[in-house]
Amino acid sequence: MGSKEDEITITNAKEGTMEPDGLEVSSKPAMLAASGPQSSACPSDSPGQEQSCQSGSGSTSKSAPTPIKPVKQLDKRLIGVLLVAPFVLYICTFFLLPLISVVSMSTHSINDDYMLTNIRTLSNFRSVVNAENLPVLLRSAKYALCTTCLCLFLGYPLAWYIARYGGRYKPVLLILVMLPFWTSYLIRIFAWMTILQTEGLLNTLLLNIGLISQPLDMLNTPFSVILGLTYGFLPFAILPLYVSLEKLDDSLMEAAADLGAPPWEAFTKVVLPLSLPGVISACLLTFVPAMGDFVTPEILGGVDTMMIGNLIQQQYLGFFNWPLGSALSLVLMGLMLCSILVFLKMSNSMESLA
Repeated sequence: MGSKEDEITITNAKEGTMEPDGLEVSSKPAMLAASGPQSSACPSDSPGQEQSCQSGSGSTSKSAPTPIKPVKQLDKRLIGVLLVAPFVLYICTFFLLPLISVVSMSTHSINDDYMLTNIRTLSNFRSVVNAENLPVLLRSAKYALCTTCLCLFLGYPLAWYIARYGGRYKPVLLILVMLPFWTSYLIRIFAWMTILQTEGLLNTLLLNIGLISQPLDMLNTPFSVILGLTYGFLPFAILPLYVSLEKLDDSLMEAAADLGAPPWEAFTKVVLPLSLPGVISACLLTFVPAMGDFVTPEILGGVDTMMIGNLIQQQYLGFFNWPLGSALSLVLMGLMLCSILVFLKMSNSMESLA
């Protein structure tokens, strides 16, 4: 009897648990109850059903985060093309197509009735450097060079003062420099015409204070043209000079003074070499537009002060010689491109030396 009860007790211990009062409780129903819904919902008859059950149970417990798909390389290139496409379309429409038209027009010729012919020739480019047009081209370069030198001479001290001594008034002073841009360039040139004419403000002032006995002929002269060009392009020289001078460290000047250098020597050996990129930029932004300007010599100048821009306008609108006007435009564009390359080469060489 004892051995039989011991066997029953061992069997019950394997199949269930004993409560404190000696009653046997089987763990199989609890296990079946716990695993019953899963086992009933996920039969393990086939591997496919077992995988679906595992995914279902995982989703009920905790949903896994959806991985972010990386952007494909093709998509990035497509986005880049879409971003650049408007700019390329604009350049092709408003620059390349007109340039191709001008190049094609420059190789044509006109007959006595000012009509284009189908004959292709390069005689228009030879006419650019003839006895009539070459002086105009050289005069334009001379006026542009004088304007650039005057803009540097007047703009450098002003930019130096704003950068070093402007203090809290720097924004106000820069706004005053850019203030002429708020008015049309044509209106400003007409204002200079009223100032420089014989009965203008300047002659009246000089006559009243007794410096002159008769009015001066300042209009329609090289002086008036260069003065108008300098006034028009002076802000283009001041701004890059200011940016270059504003970056300079004050300790450099102090170090030069501590080493015994006088102010002028410290300026020529310290400040000027470090500000040469700004000087090159100012020359570039002044010389190139002054070379092709035609409004200023048209209003403030005369026949003897004609520049290449006036000559191009005359060929297009006065003589209706569009092929020669196109050739002059291409020559002017080539001169501007050469000057830009020269200035950029000088700027790179100066930066390498610095």
